[in-house]
Amino acid sequence: MDQIAYDDFTRVDIRVGTVLDAQPLEGARKPAFRLEIDFGPELGIRKSSAQLTVHYAPQSLIGRQVAAVVNFPPRQIGKFMSQVLTLGFPAADGSVVLVVPDKPVPNGGRLF
Repeated sequence: MDQIAYDDFTRVDIRVGTVLDAQPLEGARKPAFRLEIDFGPELGIRKSSAQLTVHYAPQSLIGRQVAAVVNFPPRQIGKFMSQVLTLGFPAADGSVVLVVPDKPVPNGGRLF
């Protein structure tokens, strides 16, 4: 595994936000949800496409805090523009399990 410098890590802006809305994403090649996530006053509300359909229902995501990379360029997913990359780990079957804080934290907090 290649090692990176600490400065490389700090260039990736990973923030916490609260999911405000989650709906099935129509037109995606793989089943996914479109999320609206509140990252606090500095970043505001951002949209994300996330392949979370195996372990999560849309309503179960609303109000949950999630981690996301907020400084990637937007990416077109079907007809939807995803502004942030919601983070997860692969389960044994390859499905996505969210990366989440284990206690509530202020929206917009940066991972360090």
